[in-house]
Amino acid sequence: MEYSLVGEGLKFMVLGMLIVFAFLVVLVQVMKLQAKLINKFFPEQPAEAPKSSGTNAEQDKHHVAAIVAAVTDFRKQS
Repeated sequence: MEYSLVGEGLKFMVLGMLIVFAFLVVLVQVMKLQAKLINKFFPEQPAEAPKSSGTNAEQDKHHVAAIVAAVTDFRKQS
């Protein structure tokens, strides 16, 4: 019996591609199942908003002053 090397190569290529495709399909399904289970047993809770102390305007002024001072100092050095 003579086997064509090209034919055998194509068979192995198709077989390998089918195995990889099947593995990826199974992997996607397992990941979807895992996501459902995690969401069922560990539901995501909404994040709480940080409590503001009412000094945002003062903090903004301090930030602006620090930025202006840094830019001024940088320009003096150049």
